[in-house]
Amino acid sequence: METALYLPVKRFLEKLGFTVKGEIGGCDLVALSGDDPPVVVIGELKLTFNLELILQAVDRAGACDEVWLAAKLSARGKGRESDARYRNLCRRLGFGMLAVTNTGDVEVIVKPSTTAPRRNPKKRSRLIREHERRKGDPAMGGSTRAPIMTAYRQQALACAAALSGGPRRVKDLRIDMPDAGKILLHNVYGWFDRAERGIYVLTDAGHAALKRWPQQPLDLTAAE
Repeated sequence: METALYLPVKRFLEKLGFTVKGEIGGCDLVALSGDDPPVVVIGELKLTFNLELILQAVDRAGACDEVWLAAKLSARGKGRESDARYRNLCRRLGFGMLAVTNTGDVEVIVKPSTTAPRRNPKKRSRLIREHERRKGDPAMGGSTRAPIMTAYRQQALACAAALSGGPRRVKDLRIDMPDAGKILLHNVYGWFDRAERGIYVLTDAGHAALKRWPQQPLDLTAAE
């Protein structure tokens, strides 16, 4: 599966000084440098180098400074990574190519260009914002079936954990989670129910979510 490529590519970019997180804004991985503003790198993963991988990279290119295409090194080196036409196309588009071996090593086939203009600053800003807000790296790049653990889902789970012991006031939750009011009001996942004005409880769906993604409940007794 493509997720098997994620950790080797993540380690490769981390050695270059980037902070890497998976499945952000539809990208298999997004990496940020520590600069201000940060250098934004997008990585796309496939089991083999193919046209679809290049098309994905074309779609992402306007929101970042570098694009890396990564695929498994083909048996006997007979895949697209050895095709001069494919490599030259990546060079012309400014994309880097990484080949991941069976042992998890990463080989640089083509280095990316950093001279491409940024054509989608709004998308770039959304990627940076989601990367910075997301706690840790909870989503393995290349995942296609499991729900993505976005920063919003993490915050909603934190609200659910706080409500797991019984009804809570919104103003108490805001002490640790400033966006709690919006999350409870919009109730995107159906985890919350309003017991009375300004007080919310956890639904059965919310309890099920906590079983799927266990959280450390917040101690808000001091706020009461």
